[in-house]
Amino acid sequence: MELPAEVVIHNTQLGMKGGRGRLLKICPEGYYEVNIALGEKLHRALLPVAGTVLIAKAPEEVPAAVADVER
Repeated sequence: MELPAEVVIHNTQLGMKGGRGRLLKICPEGYYEVNIALGEKLHRALLPVAGTVLIAKAPEEVPAAVADVER
Protein backbone atom coordinates (compact mmCIF):
# COMPACT_ATOMS: atom_id res chain seq x y z
CA MET A 1 0.00 0.00 0.00
CA GLU A 2 1.45 3.34 -1.00
CA LEU A 3 1.30 6.12 1.56
CA PRO A 4 -0.63 8.25 2.15
CA ALA A 5 -3.62 5.97 1.58
CA GLU A 6 -7.35 6.37 2.11
CA VAL A 7 -8.45 3.68 4.57
CA VAL A 8 -11.40 2.35 6.52
CA ILE A 9 -10.55 2.10 10.23
CA HIS A 10 -11.77 -0.42 12.79
CA ASN A 11 -10.52 0.13 16.35
CA THR A 12 -12.09 -1.44 19.43
CA GLN A 13 -10.65 1.07 21.91
CA LEU A 14 -12.31 3.99 20.12
CA GLY A 15 -15.40 2.02 19.12
CA MET A 16 -14.70 2.77 15.45
CA LYS A 17 -16.34 0.47 12.96
CA GLY A 18 -15.74 1.61 9.42
CA GLY A 19 -14.47 5.10 10.20
CA ARG A 20 -12.86 6.87 7.29
CA GLY A 21 -9.34 8.19 7.42
CA ARG A 22 -5.97 8.54 5.74
CA LEU A 23 -2.98 6.42 6.70
CA LEU A 24 0.05 8.69 6.82
CA LYS A 25 2.75 6.53 8.37
CA ILE A 26 3.38 3.10 9.89
CA CYS A 27 5.77 3.64 12.78
CA PRO A 28 8.20 0.90 13.90
CA GLU A 29 7.25 1.69 17.51
CA GLY A 30 3.94 -0.09 16.91
CA TYR A 31 1.40 2.51 15.88
CA TYR A 32 -0.29 3.96 12.80
CA GLU A 33 -0.29 7.70 12.24
CA VAL A 34 -3.63 8.58 10.66
CA ASN A 35 -5.88 11.51 9.93
CA ILE A 36 -9.37 10.63 11.12
CA ALA A 37 -12.46 12.40 9.84
CA LEU A 38 -14.65 13.41 12.78
CA GLY A 39 -17.59 15.33 11.44
CA GLU A 40 -16.25 17.63 8.74
CA LYS A 41 -12.79 18.07 10.30
CA LEU A 42 -9.63 15.97 10.22
CA HIS A 43 -7.81 15.04 13.40
CA ARG A 44 -4.34 13.48 13.67
CA ALA A 45 -4.31 10.30 15.74
CA LEU A 46 -1.84 7.60 16.73
CA LEU A 47 -3.52 4.18 16.77
CA PRO A 48 -1.85 1.04 18.11
CA VAL A 49 -1.17 -1.62 15.50
CA ALA A 50 -2.47 -4.21 17.99
CA GLY A 51 -6.21 -3.60 18.14
CA THR A 52 -6.54 -1.65 14.88
CA VAL A 53 -7.56 -2.93 11.47
CA LEU A 54 -6.99 -0.76 8.40
CA ILE A 55 -8.60 -1.64 5.08
CA ALA A 56 -7.68 0.14 1.86
CA LYS A 57 -10.69 2.12 0.66
CA ALA A 58 -9.99 1.40 -3.02
CA PRO A 59 -10.39 -2.24 -4.10
CA GLU A 60 -7.43 -4.07 -5.62
CA GLU A 61 -7.26 -4.50 -9.38
CA VAL A 62 -7.10 -8.21 -10.23
CA PRO A 63 -5.40 -8.98 -13.56
CA ALA A 64 -7.57 -11.03 -15.95
CA ALA A 65 -4.97 -13.83 -16.05
CA VAL A 66 -5.27 -14.32 -12.28
CA ALA A 67 -9.08 -14.20 -12.33
CA ASP A 68 -9.33 -17.09 -14.82
CA VAL A 69 -7.88 -19.85 -12.64
CA GLU A 70 -9.03 -23.36 -13.53
CA ARG A 71 -10.20 -25.57 -10.71
